Amino acid sequence: MQVLRRTLALGLVAASLAVAGLSARAQPAAKKTLTIGATAGSNFDQLKWGIVPQLEKKGYQVKLVEFNDYVQPNNALAQGALDANFFQHLVYLKKFAADQKLDLVDIVSGPIAPLGVYSTKRKTLEEVRDGDRVTLPNDPANLARALTMLQANGLVKIKDGIDPLRASEKDLAENPHKLKFIPLEAAQLPRSLGDAEYAVVTGNFAVASGLKLKEAVKLEKTPDYYLNVVAVKRADKDAPWAKDIAEAFRSKEFNAVVDQRFPGYAKPDFLK
Repeated sequence: MQVLRRTLALGLVAASLAVAGLSARAQPAAKKTLTIGATAGSNFDQLKWGIVPQLEKKGYQVKLVEFNDYVQPNNALAQGALDANFFQHLVYLKKFAADQKLDLVDIVSGPIAPLGVYSTKRKTLEEVRDGDRVTLPNDPANLARALTMLQANGLVKIKDGIDPLRASEKDLAENPHKLKFIPLEAAQLPRSLGDAEYAVVTGNFAVASGLKLKEAVKLEKTPDYYLNVVAVKRADKDAPWAKDIAEAFRSKEFNAVVDQRFPGYAKPDFLK
């Protein structure tokens, strides 16, 4: 009888181990290789100096991919070439995802260089003259952002009833100086300074081109919905690696890097 009990017990233990082995094999290994995209300049550098070192300490191998426009990073993310990207504000992400029918979401916000008006021909916005040429971003979200900034400084007035987050140059009720608006791809705006009286430049491309924030004719007071965000596919938003990326952005270590290397950047409340 004791032999039978011992045989049954050993059989149960073996069966339990077999089940445990099958269960372990059925569970996928934790993802430890990440590919993250960002536009050239400060967005890429924030990841390089402030985020990648933290992820590497947690055992991740991180590859950064640099982009020079606002279209490819989201398409690459949706197609699976990237695990995450960091280059856009929430307004742009929502509009782009809706227009292109992409299931992308934000998981954490991060610092952004303020939108700025730059000029090599005028020292202030008060020096504006009739017919001055103004270059500004041609993507709808940042075009509306630029016009809203110009309106806040009294240069134009957007028609009543127009959503300021979607306004275009066709939605102006007043343009007293008859400014000539020239929409350009965001990366090209710094180069337009020689051909225009004013250029409204997104912060990342301003810094990447060598422009200094303190040299701007005017800087935007950046609202929270224009802070940069980390985007992922909706199916990945609760993945452990996505939570680790978000945690790195919220850390004291990252905040110290921002304060040291990116002074003057608009930051989310949790980094202030």
